[in-house]
Amino acid sequence: MNTSASSQARRVPHPGVFMILIVPFGMLSGFLTVAVAYELSQAGVSVEQIAGLIALSFVPHTWKFLWAPLADITLGRKSWYVLAAVTSAAGLLATAAAPPTSAGLMLLYGVVLVSNVAVTFLAMATEGLMVHGAAPAQRGRVAGWFQAGNLGGGGLGGGAGLWMTQNLPEPWMAGAVLALVCLLCCGALRWVEEPPPQHSGRPLHDTALALRDLWQVLASRAGLLALLICVLPLGTGAALGLSAAVAGDWHAGAGAVALVSGVLGGIAAALGCFAAGPLCDRMDRKRAYLLFGLLQGVCALAMAFGPRTEMAFVVFTLLYSFTGGLAYTGFSAVVLEVIGHGAAATKYTLFSSFANMPIAYMTLVAGWAHTRWGSGGMLITETVIVVLAVFAFMATAAFAGRRSNAADLHTAQGPASV
Repeated sequence: MNTSASSQARRVPHPGVFMILIVPFGMLSGFLTVAVAYELSQAGVSVEQIAGLIALSFVPHTWKFLWAPLADITLGRKSWYVLAAVTSAAGLLATAAAPPTSAGLMLLYGVVLVSNVAVTFLAMATEGLMVHGAAPAQRGRVAGWFQAGNLGGGGLGGGAGLWMTQNLPEPWMAGAVLALVCLLCCGALRWVEEPPPQHSGRPLHDTALALRDLWQVLASRAGLLALLICVLPLGTGAALGLSAAVAGDWHAGAGAVALVSGVLGGIAAALGCFAAGPLCDRMDRKRAYLLFGLLQGVCALAMAFGPRTEMAFVVFTLLYSFTGGLAYTGFSAVVLEVIGHGAAATKYTLFSSFANMPIAYMTLVAGWAHTRWGSGGMLITETVIVVLAVFAFMATAAFAGRRSNAADLHTAQGPASV
């Protein structure tokens, strides 16, 4: 019995392992949205153009469910992770080497698109390992560590990346350092077990099984509500994605941007993740996600009406990062609750793909709003949309609950007599 218990303990890794594994995913995004965005803004590229480039980086993450079954029915999770880590590292290096100017935008478009397709496989591999390694009663806690790595990686790629591009002799050196960190994260694979293979060598058969498993989740009321909450613009962090581009409106310099987007921003986001994890294990996870989204909207509204000083930029951006940690953890907890173990990459990725859609379109909306109403109008627009999204979900959930209760009553009574 002691041997069996010891074996079981080894099969459940510490959640910190998943934090390390997902760091490269966040790093790629952080380097683009902070370091590259700041460099582009200093070169005179408009906020709307920068928003378009950032929105393009989310395109693979909204369509990755199309190739997600490959991660379930072909190579093992660890093999996919290593391949994706190597390609993502090359993407970081290429992004840093591309000239951050209007003339270099076309090159950046191509590099950003390819590297973000690659990093989707890294995320799928990590998510598959996480689904099999998470104890049901600790899904919120595991989600917190996982998203701490994601957002902390964003802080590392953004803040440290910006500092290095400003201080190292050549911009490509920043990409080289981040690429090395990306490769080193592969070392965490030694502490997780490879899940049992989910493929039989018959691709069509395996794909059909994965899609059937996915359909069973989506056909449930819980699955549909989870999918709805993913597509609504809650906790998107769109304003944070453009913070480096609009920092000048708060008279914030490169040092302040690097500080709040780097170490301090990563710490704030991680604190939000760790705070959200236990909350998600103690209350309804969908309600927790709604609450976290509202808190981010309140933060954006406060920043819109707050003073336009560098200190205000630092304080509000850190608070915004904290609420981002809350919201991202809430999302992962909701998804882990409904997907089960089978075809983990396919199911988690579908929800993640839909969750990236509002991030992409809210980034475009933020850029559009900034062009017309400035930074304050951009933040107010985000808050209004968040409030409307919460009401939309509550109304839909209430309607679905009434329909479900009516169906249960009808079933209990039997068919009406003729």
